[in-house]
Formats: sequence, structure tokens, C-alpha cells
Amino acid sequence: LHHIASKSPNQKKGDRNLNREFSRPLNYRRRLHERRAWQVTLPPMKTQIVYHPNYNISFFGIERLHPFDSKKYGRAWSLLKERFGPALADHQIPVDRPVSDEELLLVHTREYLESLHSPANIAAALEVPVLGKLPAGVLSWLVLRPMRWAARGSVIAARAALDNGAAVNLSGGYHHAKPNRGEGFCVFSDIALIVRQLRSENLLRPEDSIVCVDLDAHQGNGVCHQFLSDRQFHIFDMYNQSIYPKADFEARRRINGNFPLPFACAGGRYLSILHQSLPSFLDSLAEDKPRLAIYNAGTDVFAGDQLGGLHLSADDILQRDLFVMHEFRRRQIPFVMLLSGGYSRQSYRLVADTVTKMLDHG
Repeated sequence: LHHIASKSPNQKKGDRNLNREFSRPLNYRRRLHERRAWQVTLPPMKTQIVYHPNYNISFFGIERLHPFDSKKYGRAWSLLKERFGPALADHQIPVDRPVSDEELLLVHTREYLESLHSPANIAAALEVPVLGKLPAGVLSWLVLRPMRWAARGSVIAARAALDNGAAVNLSGGYHHAKPNRGEGFCVFSDIALIVRQLRSENLLRPEDSIVCVDLDAHQGNGVCHQFLSDRQFHIFDMYNQSIYPKADFEARRRINGNFPLPFACAGGRYLSILHQSLPSFLDSLAEDKPRLAIYNAGTDVFAGDQLGGLHLSADDILQRDLFVMHEFRRRQIPFVMLLSGGYSRQSYRLVADTVTKMLDHG
């Protein structure tokens, strides 16, 4: 593996450069990524993709009140269909239903789930106060229901990863949801649900080690609170230390591999830290080899993102993802990739580029 950690383009001029990159024809960008990305040798491993149209949140334009592209799941899927055609169906696993209240009680308190009957509580978790003026039933159907489908998709993708070695849920990664509250546009803790539900099904044993690599720009505080006392769950987190949830010190203390980043950290420095830290972190778990890895692959590290505050280019993000996957694969750790945050209009393309690489190597 040849580590390439070139600096991102000058960010003062970067917006024009990034927009130019995404305006190129699709085949040009794929060739560009082929030249720049690491030449890795990946073992044969069929990648499964979990997706359902019900993941997407859209109603009367209200979704535009938050910078999160709540339709990026469908956009990424459509772009993958454009690239792979009918062959994509060979990799898809359907989602059978939304997650149930009984399943959510594995990770959330009953009081919290009951509080979601209040529009104000839902609006607070989504950080869109105006939604509190809508009826609870409308919010439950149009916002919470897609998130229930996505949470179910994360569990299905994790099962597929255990069977085949690698899987992607084209949603999920709700890493701010705590046992007793939702925040940061995260209502249901699908990451905790993966672990608790697979343990209840004996697909994961209580003594099995699990690793979560969280590379979203925001620190995954909800995951930390979900696993405060679970020492079989190992957390590696690289995040912008200057943004939400910077005041959650209890969550930061729970992180096993804690790598706070400076505001506006660019791709070269970011990738250098990742190269130096992730392999040694995974090697430290060798005696208790993880049974499953959960990769929270947030694209809000992108230089054009409104909330992430980091300055990675599209190619930096592709290199990041390929590196993480290679580190899992060479240690033969099954992994599931979740999308997590991404607050730019290019987020779906960034996701599709990574999944394209996974399918090309599958």
C-alpha cells in the first residue's frame, strides 16, 4: 500500500476548484480517482448494499430548513444505478420493514421513545424548531419513519457484513442519539442497535470485541453514551474539536482512540494523522480481534460542507475511505459502512464514489 497524503487545494480558491471537479463528466472523474487513489490489493469480498426508497425525507420543501440533504440516499443510489446498471441489483439487499419500538427499547429508554409523541421534542432533536408547529403524527410519518427504516437497514447491513465481509447501508450513522434523548439530527441510535440486536440474536457474543471508527466531522457523543460501561466496544474518533458537541466532555473521556482535529484541518494533515494512528489502534486490539467493525463515514469533512469545518477534497475523502477499508480487510475484520453526516450538495456523489470503488474491488 502506497500512502498518498497530498495537501488539499488552496481553500480560498478551493470552492471554484471543487465545483469544477464536480462539473466534469462522470467518466472523467472516475478516471481521475483511478489515477489518484491508492493501488490496493483487496481480497475478493462481495460488497452488499442496503437501501430502501423510504430512507429519503421529503415533504413540502420543509427539509430545506436544515442543511442536511435528506434525499442524498436516493441520489447516491440513482448515481450508482447510472454507473452499474442492472448489475447493481446483484449487490442490493432490501429492507423489509422499519425498526419496531420493541427493538428500539434495546438502546433507548421507554420515556424517551414516548417523548417522541411531542412535536417539540422531535423538532429539538432535529434542530429545526419550526417543525414543532406540525402535528406529531405528520412528523412521525414523514421524518421518524424514514429514520426507522434506516435504523433497520443498519442492522441488516451489519448481518450482511458478518456473512460476506463488507456491507454499506446507504443511510444511518446516527451517532449523536443517546439512550435518553436525540440531538444533532439523530433520533435513533442505529449503531448501538446493531450491537445489541446482533447480540440478542447470538450473531455477536457478549465477549466479542467490536470496533467503531468514526470519521464524521462531529464527535460521536451519542455512541459514547450508549457504550459508557461496555469495554468490548472500542471507539476510534477523529473529529473537529471546535464544533458541536465540543462541550460533551464525558463522551470524549469514553473514546479509546481520541484524535481531535483543529478547525479547517486540510486533507494532507488529516490523512497523515489517520495513517499514523488507525493501524496502531487496530493492532492494539489484535489479542482480542474485533468480530465486527462499524465505519461511520461522514462526508461532512468535505471542504464545501456548511457545518463540518474541515477542508478535505473529494479525492481526500475517497483516499480516506479506501485506507480505512484496506486496514479492516487486511486484518480480516468484517465491516459495515454507514453514511452519517454530510451537509453539502456534493455529499451523495462522495458517497457514490466510495461505494463504486467497493463494488469495483468486490
